[in-house]
Amino acid sequence: MTDYQNSQIDESLLAKELYAPLPTSRQLFTHSMNAIAFAFTALALIPLISILWEIIKRGFSSLRPEMFVNSVIDYGLGNAITGTITVVMIGSIFSLPIGILTGIFLAEFSQVNPASQFVRFITTILTGVPSIIVGIFAYGVIVLVTKGFSAVAGGFALAVLMLPIVILTTEEALKLVPKDQRLASAALGGTRFQTTFRIVITAALPAITTGILLAIARAAGETAPLIFTALFSLDWSPGLLSPTASLPVLIFNLYNDPDPEKNQLVWTTAIVLLGLVICVSLISRLITSKKKI
Repeated sequence: MTDYQNSQIDESLLAKELYAPLPTSRQLFTHSMNAIAFAFTALALIPLISILWEIIKRGFSSLRPEMFVNSVIDYGLGNAITGTITVVMIGSIFSLPIGILTGIFLAEFSQVNPASQFVRFITTILTGVPSIIVGIFAYGVIVLVTKGFSAVAGGFALAVLMLPIVILTTEEALKLVPKDQRLASAALGGTRFQTTFRIVITAALPAITTGILLAIARAAGETAPLIFTALFSLDWSPGLLSPTASLPVLIFNLYNDPDPEKNQLVWTTAIVLLGLVICVSLISRLITSKKKI
């Protein structure tokens, strides 16, 4: 028998082994593990579904279009929605440029520099700092200096919370870009600056955008930092340097209010806030599903 025939026999035996059904014991083990995984997933979903059901059941019945243009003093949500968008935008203005540039520096220009390792270490620590501590820090830095609560102070507090998320997601997104793209750009005469900002960032943009949206979603739901900085207002805020209402603080302040209409407003606010966070999360999912690195 020739070597060719022997190789053909070996390949056929290998193919038979690869496509042979698993033993009964292996199949039983696989199905058992799948059943356990689905069972624990269902247990994890029970609290989430119960919370969602309670919020929808209590808040949806009182949701009316005029609530989006009236202030809290008129049993509306308009000023709280505007305030939430305002403080999140201020936080984004503070955190996004610094966070993205820092992530680019860590991933592309200073991988083994001791300074970059220190920055990465501090950034990792910041991700675990409780939000109320960030609120106290912003209170000492902004509120005590300006002698007043304001949307700017609230935005600064949210920026501190958003910053580590933006830095780490930007760094990881850039690391996922294949090295071949960098080499190809260098082979065509591109400088390191051109390669980074024209090739690498372009390829990593969907993942970076996802990190930004997740940071915004987290900031939109924060309560503790805004209690110490933006405080609250029942009516429309006159400016960025005045106390500003927000959806999370509205829920915190009015939950135990004896007025039944204001108490009902809490559940309606929860639906709106939940909808905003879900919309931002869905947008991030759509961005990553359309284009991946």
